[in-house]
Amino acid sequence: MPAAAAASDRLAVWCGWVLVGAAALVPLLAWLGPLGFAPLMGLVGLLCLPALRITDEDRPVAVVLLAGLVWAGMASAWSVWKPDAVEESVALKLALQLPLYWAAWCAARRADPALRRLALTVLAWGLALLGVIYLVEAATGGAVYQALRAAIGDPTRPDLARKNLAQGSFAVALLWPLAAAGGIRAGWPWWLGLPMALGAWLMAFLFHSDAPVIAVGLSLLVGVLAWSFPRSAPRALAVAAAGFFLLTPAVMLGLRSLGRGMGIEVAAPESWAQRLGYWSHAVDAIAHHPFRGWGLDASRAFSPNIVLHPHNGALQAWLELGAVGAVGAALVWAFLLRRLSREGPDLAAAAGCAAAVAYLLFAAVNFGLWQEWWLALGALACVVVGMMDGVVPAPRVRPDRRTAAKSSTTAAFSG
Repeated sequence: MPAAAAASDRLAVWCGWVLVGAAALVPLLAWLGPLGFAPLMGLVGLLCLPALRITDEDRPVAVVLLAGLVWAGMASAWSVWKPDAVEESVALKLALQLPLYWAAWCAARRADPALRRLALTVLAWGLALLGVIYLVEAATGGAVYQALRAAIGDPTRPDLARKNLAQGSFAVALLWPLAAAGGIRAGWPWWLGLPMALGAWLMAFLFHSDAPVIAVGLSLLVGVLAWSFPRSAPRALAVAAAGFFLLTPAVMLGLRSLGRGMGIEVAAPESWAQRLGYWSHAVDAIAHHPFRGWGLDASRAFSPNIVLHPHNGALQAWLELGAVGAVGAALVWAFLLRRLSREGPDLAAAAGCAAAVAYLLFAAVNFGLWQEWWLALGALACVVVGMMDGVVPAPRVRPDRRTAAKSSTTAAFSG
């Protein structure tokens, strides 16, 4: 075997085992420490840096991401919010995350097919087991989690335990379509997805996290549509995602006028009333600097009118990076989702669309654009889709019963 081919095979095996190890840690992090997804994906990217490539198909996304990174760095210069320490710099974090997460995505496509299948198997069974644990946690009010915290000498209050577990339900609500589809692609039964979806849904419902409750069903619906309309559904989702980032400020202005006339903000539950207030203040601030924005991470400077971030990714992009940043975000999502368009039904593409709509939902009502663990989860979703794309669907041999019975009878009498 030529030296170049041997080195290539070693890289494929190396990337494969790194992904298997990462897949084993995903359920534990979702359950016990979702913030750990950021160092996990950073480590995967660092270990797989030799696999980093930019193909012709990748080039549009890569160009927009690099341009966005440059614009974000420039925007940090005029930002009204300045970090107190270097490690708090969002620009620095993004500059590290982009190559590392890209390398992890490349590793998923470069890894040995047999090890990709193993990684998908580990992920599917691991999240299915976590789904069962979530059902137990939901029934007991988080008793298992509290017992583990007490066992390691770090006890926590029941209300904080429920809050932490609810945060993990976001991760499972995002990943369950990918893990279930990956398990099917690796040859395992479809019902592994049931405990994942049901566990995340029940946990979120009982612990009062609205978005994962909606995301579980919405992901299933979008996944079915992407399977049924493999060419048009991903393209429609790409247009919708781009529209979300481009049009949200205008939509919010219209909804604000309508809501004030109907008294919606007053009648809304407290958490939603706070969001409506954040969104209203964000729209007003965007109007002052619509092109360049207020600067990277500037949302933090608007407290108490906006606490940390507007809890809407599109508004945060406009508020901090202006129209330039919003267009960049729209293009990235459009390019990525457009790549999921297929000529025939494809499990990986359908699962990718399902996860994408959950991510967009959470971006619209929950998390900030720059939260490290949430960006890492987005990268992980891309990695799982990349692994599935390189795995040939496992054959399912279902012998005809009549043929099998006839063969057995013939063998018995011929003996």
